[in-house]
Amino acid sequence: MEMEMEKTASPANDDDDDDEINYRGLKVMPFIIGNETFEKLGAIGTLSNLQVYLTTVFNMKRISATTLLNVFNGTTNIATLVGAYLSDTHFGRYNTLGFASIASLFGLLVVNLTAVFNNLHPPHCEPGDSQCIGPDAGQMAFLLVGFGLMVVGAGGIRPCNLAFGADQFNPNTESGKRGIDSFFNWYYFTVTFAQIVSVTVVVYVQSNVSWSIGLALPTIFMFLSCFLYFVGTRMYVNVKPEGSPMTSLVQVVVVAFKKRKLELPEQPWITLFNHTPPKSINSKLPYTHQFRDKLHLTLFVVVLTRDGVRNLSPGSFESFLDKAAIITLEDEIKADGSVANPWNLCSMQQVEEAKCVIRVIPVSLTAILYHIGAQQQYVVFQALQSDRRLGNTGFQIPAASYVIFAMLSLTLWVPIYDRLVIPFMRRIKKGEGITVLQRIGIGLFIPIVESLIGAVVEERRRTLALRRGSAVSPMSAMWLVPQLALGGLAEAFNAIGQIEFYYKQFPENMRSIAGAFFFCGSAVSNYMYSFLISVVHRMTEGSSTGNWLPEDLNRGRLDNFYYLVAALCAFNFGYFLLCASWYRYKGTGESSIGMEMEAKKLDEHTA
Repeated sequence: MEMEMEKTASPANDDDDDDEINYRGLKVMPFIIGNETFEKLGAIGTLSNLQVYLTTVFNMKRISATTLLNVFNGTTNIATLVGAYLSDTHFGRYNTLGFASIASLFGLLVVNLTAVFNNLHPPHCEPGDSQCIGPDAGQMAFLLVGFGLMVVGAGGIRPCNLAFGADQFNPNTESGKRGIDSFFNWYYFTVTFAQIVSVTVVVYVQSNVSWSIGLALPTIFMFLSCFLYFVGTRMYVNVKPEGSPMTSLVQVVVVAFKKRKLELPEQPWITLFNHTPPKSINSKLPYTHQFRDKLHLTLFVVVLTRDGVRNLSPGSFESFLDKAAIITLEDEIKADGSVANPWNLCSMQQVEEAKCVIRVIPVSLTAILYHIGAQQQYVVFQALQSDRRLGNTGFQIPAASYVIFAMLSLTLWVPIYDRLVIPFMRRIKKGEGITVLQRIGIGLFIPIVESLIGAVVEERRRTLALRRGSAVSPMSAMWLVPQLALGGLAEAFNAIGQIEFYYKQFPENMRSIAGAFFFCGSAVSNYMYSFLISVVHRMTEGSSTGNWLPEDLNRGRLDNFYYLVAALCAFNFGYFLLCASWYRYKGTGESSIGMEMEAKKLDEHTA
């Protein structure tokens, strides 16, 4: 691997700029990769065992702890949109990452203090004690301050760290391109490494040594992360913010609303305003009318008019967007072909970029139920009420450490998929192998099987526990491994497929937003999971079959909940098949080709 040394290069897409950039490339990677590794060790080392911490140290009920963590995780993922917007529009990636890292450090420190000082958490409560005292308002408020700081930290770190690392390489040279590929490989390796260390070493210390020490370790890791990040400050390439790409999307909607009463030309691909800035990094897109061709989809958009509210079908909604590029007598065009006021006229390119984002939305909705099926949080509680001894030894595997089997499944499958499956599929199909939508679809199908296996295993665990008459089932917790391994396999297909899908289908200048889009699906899933748990808990609490999700799983019917999740995942898979059959990849589709042929015929007729 060639190292990208202190090489000077002109800024990308700015041929007229005389300033030069020193791309340090792999020379600064120890600081960025080190920062990311210790940040993940800190964050995951705390988050992976919070369920156990809240139920054993803060004496919270399992339903309350799970709901709180789902809301926390959801808010954390939603915050990535805010972080991406502030980074692109105002502060830049370096400042955003620096501020977010410090916020995350203080957040982890606050959570650690709740374990260190006895007055910051409730009195210790033995398992099965009905007189447990929960946290008071002050203790809960202090804990939530720590969570809030961690939300701020994750909101700035997650959407910016990959892009900031890629900024350090010259994208116009071969060595720079190879350096970017190497950076991505090392990035995912370190993330997986950090996860494995966190759910083994850190979780073991938390569960078997001391919560004070166990939560201090992530805080120390985060301090080292901040230290490494700021040490390399003088060597970083700091790309200045150029404004949010979301502005272009807003302009399309605003201008389309202004011109909603205008008639769309019969051949819009010829007559609409079609100017593309010469320095734009976005690929030029052909005119499409996919929504108009697929009226069978039940997509309705409500548009406000002076006369009230009216429903628009997919076809008329697309026409509504196209009107943003209609040139009127009031629209002023500059000498270079650009528009004088972008809030009065948009280009066809802008409209097509907006359509790209809209086309992604139906597919992205499948992420909500996917995360519910693939990342079943009750596995930790199942492990707590199972035999966690390793073989014939007395060593007990911490309940939160069982998720390592999902990570190992993902880690082992990715190289097999990349080196064996894809080349084999390419030889058979004589093409690119599995498409990104096919990869997502496989990942959506696996949680159905995962949930069904989870139901069978839980029914067996519960039966053995009731037969023995003990809180802990004699069934080995290793029986949870198959469903966890399937969860990792689903992640390898769907989650990585989603990231690739957003990266390729969003306009090029929105790739940081695309990264945040992935986390938003997880965020909505967290909220939905909390809502689902609450509804199931309330509806089954007084039923004849008993509460499905009580504190003691042996008295519940968690297996029924797994069957419910399997049914939801099956519905989700069917919905995805409809979306996939309708979807057309960016810059492709018969509609654009047909219109180009029609335009040629028109030119020949005119001649």
